[in-house]
Amino acid sequence: MEVKEIVQKCLEGETGAWKMLVDCYSKRIFNLAYQFAGSRQEAEDLTQDIFLKLYSSLAKYDFNHDFTAWFLTLARNYLIDEFRRTRIEKSQRFEGEEPDLPACEDDNPEIRYLGEEKARAVRQALQQLPPDLRMVLVLREIEGFNYEEIASRIKVPLGTVKSRVNRARLELARIILAKTGGKYELP
Repeated sequence: MEVKEIVQKCLEGETGAWKMLVDCYSKRIFNLAYQFAGSRQEAEDLTQDIFLKLYSSLAKYDFNHDFTAWFLTLARNYLIDEFRRTRIEKSQRFEGEEPDLPACEDDNPEIRYLGEEKARAVRQALQQLPPDLRMVLVLREIEGFNYEEIASRIKVPLGTVKSRVNRARLELARIILAKTGGKYELP
């Protein structure tokens, strides 16, 4: 069943269709929320809030447009608004659990620890980026979108996307190097 058909069934009140929609997008929305929040618990809460926002906004969806782009824009805008509302230096705190880090190819505990430390430094630095730079960097480097897809999804010119990704990479590198005294190679 196509996404637009699922959306139509949701609008008709079918609970099974709502479950299908949530199942289809929950992982992607959680990952996006995690990049903004920095903790699993906050990301879970934000994901739930975004789906509540979707539920209340679903009737506004224009079936002539791509649903995924519309929903990701709704989610992105919600996250930016939430970030602005709670701008209490989230970069200073990383509470709760962090997602499992990928296993190192080498079973050497020292190498594994250094890899985890680098990943933690990158996550913390990512939280310090302004929302517009963080969003394009997450979409490009974590979600794997190309520049054209990002420009389409966030509705800015292609050149702006390229510029923001470049600025985000440079700023991320500057933050990491400043925090670590230059002792890490950049990812």
